[in-house]
Parts: sequence; structure tokens; C-alpha cells
Amino acid sequence: MFYIGIDLGTSAVKLLLMEANGKISNIVSKEYPLYFPNPGWSEQKPEDWWEAVKAGLKELTEGFDKSQIGGISFGGQMHGLVILDKDDNVIRPAILWNDGRTQEETDYLNNVIGKDKLSEYTANIAFTGFTAPKVLWVKNKEPENFAKITKIMLPKDYIAYKLSGSFCTDVSDASGMLLFDVKNKCWSKEMMDICGVKESQMAKIYESYEVVGTIKEDVAAELGFPATVKIAAGAGDNAAAAVGTGTVGKQADGTANCNISLGTSGTIFISSEKFGVDENNALHSFAHADGKYHLMGCMLSAASCNKWWMEEILKTTEFAAEQQAITDDKLGNNHVYFLPYLMGERSPHNDANARGTFIGMSMDSSRADMYQAVLEGVAFAIRDSFEVAKSLGIDIKASKICGGGAKSPLWKKIFANVLNIRLDLIESEEGPGYGGAILAAVACGEYASVEDAAQKLVKVVGSVEPDAEIAARYEERYNKFKAIYPTVKVLFPNL
Repeated sequence: MFYIGIDLGTSAVKLLLMEANGKISNIVSKEYPLYFPNPGWSEQKPEDWWEAVKAGLKELTEGFDKSQIGGISFGGQMHGLVILDKDDNVIRPAILWNDGRTQEETDYLNNVIGKDKLSEYTANIAFTGFTAPKVLWVKNKEPENFAKITKIMLPKDYIAYKLSGSFCTDVSDASGMLLFDVKNKCWSKEMMDICGVKESQMAKIYESYEVVGTIKEDVAAELGFPATVKIAAGAGDNAAAAVGTGTVGKQADGTANCNISLGTSGTIFISSEKFGVDENNALHSFAHADGKYHLMGCMLSAASCNKWWMEEILKTTEFAAEQQAITDDKLGNNHVYFLPYLMGERSPHNDANARGTFIGMSMDSSRADMYQAVLEGVAFAIRDSFEVAKSLGIDIKASKICGGGAKSPLWKKIFANVLNIRLDLIESEEGPGYGGAILAAVACGEYASVEDAAQKLVKVVGSVEPDAEIAARYEERYNKFKAIYPTVKVLFPNL
């Protein structure tokens, strides 16, 4: 049988066709536009996603025996707000995870309702990117649209709805809405009241590996798929990537199972058997796609910092060539620092006003120093969340690493030494798409559980070990880096 994983990203949808034994048979990517109607705003049209998904599914399965397609599932960009009216029309463009318009609503939730209450209701506090502040923004700024809302959805759930007709979500993606009681895995009545929404407007909740329905007959006919194809709930992109990298349950030695993802955003993802929250809510406490829980630190600009520096500033796409000048002797010896907050920042600072900042340049600072500072800044920012996890007594000896940024040998070396841990490289770096396909296989009964599937399908094919000398240099540099943001943060609101 074949299983399809749909990774609904911010710049494109990536579709993956997986055989039952885990072998990837085909991968297709389809781009769609991203709109910035005002500074700090970020939107997409759900209709664009659906057209891209349909075109991608046709191309993905061309030349394969479509009668052997067993199931489809998802990894999707989290936190986005998709709203439908009574006729299932999209009311307005989706407001995305990296949209910063909701500072007023976020401040209201954190400061008037109170962080303690939010944490009690949802295990998290408000961030500008989360869904609940977006709902409040529509209520406050677009009341005519708010009045039309019949269904509130997350991005991947819109695709699940178009495929199956099932108004559904999964526990991992719902965890990032600030409308979900993570500990008890149900909608929070208190948060729905605060946002002025009813439970009838919220999707039915499933575990990520559960079947939500079968493909609609008209969609099956259009795609040439059998009408028996099962649709599974899927997961938020980070939880799906964690499944795709085997970051479920514990490591064999009992230490924490961890994954670092270097995509448009960057995350450190720590699988947990039990529900838990850090006292400052610096890390997100979410349900996991394996049926348990996880902690996650998320920075809003990771590989996108690299792309910005190269394509917008240097006007080149020769990434490897630009990195050649950054040799081992320079690692941990750079006097230039970069705060990678191009879209504001989430974990652990929760500051929508924060911005990218270079500091420490002198007359002898070179092009390579600046680029090195960008790569190091992202690694240092991930370490900020890593340190919060360590403060909770979580023992992290190693981590997997995935995402577009993980294709750079230099960047992996920087990360291994900044964090001073071993980084394991996975045979398939197709994180969310591969995780989605695995969830589809579990939903169809191909594997007994998500952990069972991950153990059998995910293979470590190499590792990057830290160098004691370089790691010691980076320890000193990190201690200087972590003092920069607290010193300059007062400047950002006025900028």
C-alpha cells in the first residue's frame, strides 16, 4: 500500500508518497503566494492551498497504482486562523502563524485575563502568532466577518475538510490555538467564552493517528483515487516532523528524545511521557502526535534568516560558496553578533516588537563574519530554549536535526558546538511530510502505534559530535549573546 503525507508549509505544500515499508516513492512540491497587506501582517488564501494540494496529489501519484493508496494525513503550519461561513465559503484570507497584528489582543489576554489564568486553562500563555488572539482581532477589528463565522479551522484542517468533509482537528495542532485545554485534551470553555465563540464553531478533536473519514466521492473521482482512501487527522508541523524523525517516547538510554528543526521557523522539540509546564511558560506545553505530550521552544525566523541574508542582502543563492570562508578556526571566535528576530520572537522572549540586530562590528569585520553571525545567532536563540528545558531537569544528551537549514554541514557543526551535544542525522529529512505519511500508515493499521512505526521506519545514518575546544569557545560567546536582548529590548517598541 501507499500512504501520502501532506506538509502544508508557509511557502509551499510538499507531498510525499510512502510505501508501507517506509520507502519514499515520490515527492512533489507546489508553491503558492504569501501576502503582506500591512507591515507585520502575513496572510494566505486557503483556496490557493487547496488548488496546490489537488495539483500536487495528481502529480505525486502519476504513474503509480492509485488503487494501492491506503491513506492520507498531514503535517501543517500551525496557529493560522481559517474561518468559514454557513455555506463553507472562506470569509477572509487566513491569518498566519508569523503574523504580528495581534499585539493588543495578546496584551489583553496576558495582562487583563492574566498569564496564570491562561496557563491554568490551556497550559500556555498568549503569543501574537497563536489563534485565540487572531479570533479576538477579527472580533474587534472585523465584526462583520466575526458575525459570519460558522467554522474555525487550522490550515491543515481546511485541507482535511476539503478531502473528507470531516470538520476535525488533532490534539497537537489544537494545542497551539490557546483555545484548547492541553492537559485534558478538550476545548477550554473559559477560553471560548473569553473569545466569544461557541463549541459548535470548533472542530471535533482527534488523536493525530485517528481516522477522521474517507475521501469524498467527487474528490476521489477528480483525483482518480479509490473511494476507500482513509483521511487521518495528522499533526501540527512540528509534531509531524517529530514523528518523521522518530522523536516519540524516550531514548533507549532513558534521556529525553529531542529534535531540532531548521525550517522557516526554528524549533526545539522535546518528547514527554507526562504533561508538564515551566513556571514562566517560556516553552510551549502541547499534546504530541504519539498520544502523549511535548515541550517546544519556537523561534520565528531560523532558516529564513539565512535566506534573507543571502538572497535579500548579498543577492546570491550560492549558499555553500559563501560558507567556505567560515573555517573551523573562526567558530567561537566571531566578535559580531546577530539577534535573529526578523519577525519578532516567540520562545523564550515572547516579544512581537523584537527585530533583527547586528552588534559588535568593527572596521575589520568581514562579509564572512556577518554571515557567520547570522548562522550563530539562530543557534544561540535555539540554545535559549534549550537552557529553559535544562532548568526543568530535562536531560538532553543528543538531538536529531532536520529541515532545510540542516542540509548545511557548517550550520550543523555550529549547532552541535553551541549546544555541546551530539546531533543525529536521519535517513529521510522530509520531516512533516514523512511524519504525515507515517500517521496515515498507523491510522490504516499498518503499524500498531506511532512509536512502533517510528522505531521501524526512522533510521539514524550519521552524527555530528561537538569539538571540546570549539564548544568551550561557544560557551563564552553564548554568555555574551544572552546579555544582548535584555539590554536592547527597551529600544524595540520605539523602533
